[in-house]
Amino acid sequence: MIDAQLQRYKSNLLWHIRSWFHNRGYLEVITPVRVVSPALENTLIAIAADSHWLRTSPEFALKKAISSGLHRIYEIGSCFRAEESGPHHSSEFTMLEFYSVGAGMWAFMDEVIRLLNDCAAWAHVKPPEWEIISCDTLINPNLPPDEWFYQWVDKIEPNLPEACIVHSYPKWQAALAKVNQSHAERFEVFWNGIELGNAFHEELSGSDLHARWLKSNQLRKEENLQPHPIDQSFIKANEKMPRCAGIAIGLERLLLCLSNESQIQAFQIPSGIQEFTHDATG
Repeated sequence: MIDAQLQRYKSNLLWHIRSWFHNRGYLEVITPVRVVSPALENTLIAIAADSHWLRTSPEFALKKAISSGLHRIYEIGSCFRAEESGPHHSSEFTMLEFYSVGAGMWAFMDEVIRLLNDCAAWAHVKPPEWEIISCDTLINPNLPPDEWFYQWVDKIEPNLPEACIVHSYPKWQAALAKVNQSHAERFEVFWNGIELGNAFHEELSGSDLHARWLKSNQLRKEENLQPHPIDQSFIKANEKMPRCAGIAIGLERLLLCLSNESQIQAFQIPSGIQEFTHDATG
């Protein structure tokens, strides 16, 4: 069942977000949905599309655009991840991803807060009081990864403040984020119990990213998962990319934070296709 009123609400928010970016000098770009490699992270389960993959985010393509000379860009579009369906998950969803050249982690955090507070004001929702929290004050960064994830998922994440940004994750959780001596320059946004967005101060070293990709694929093999192809054109482009930061935000999740709805499916038009569930041994 399609709720016409919620579809109008979603459309109006999209118009407002695009206006916000336009007024701040961002350029909207459109990148391919079918890609040669879907992700670096070993925990993401992608959906194959013939000899390619459906993108899990537009990250690789947007960074290629930045390396070509674009400085403040964003994209809103469909992304795909093979994961069990739930109130905050769908195998196809809408992603808002944006990047700002010259921004470090802290300056970009301020930009993200400005966007979210502006969306709250548009929705006549009181902007939250954002708490900024270092990850290592919540959980011991020296725990083994399996124990860290268990503690985080079962004990930390369910008890986070109403609205917070958790920053400076353990180095082994860097993904594509820059790593300094003690941590990864990465932050995540949580609002009303929802993991809303994941941001990186971007790593620019091609050799470091190549090494991380190999390690991620090794972990995937150990979990009986297909390795993700290394996108060499992305690595070469990344080495030409200027210092920047970026974030990916689930748009339907943002809509949940701005409304009284509890499931992202309320804002999606059903495809009629059964949700994709993954068998790691298949």
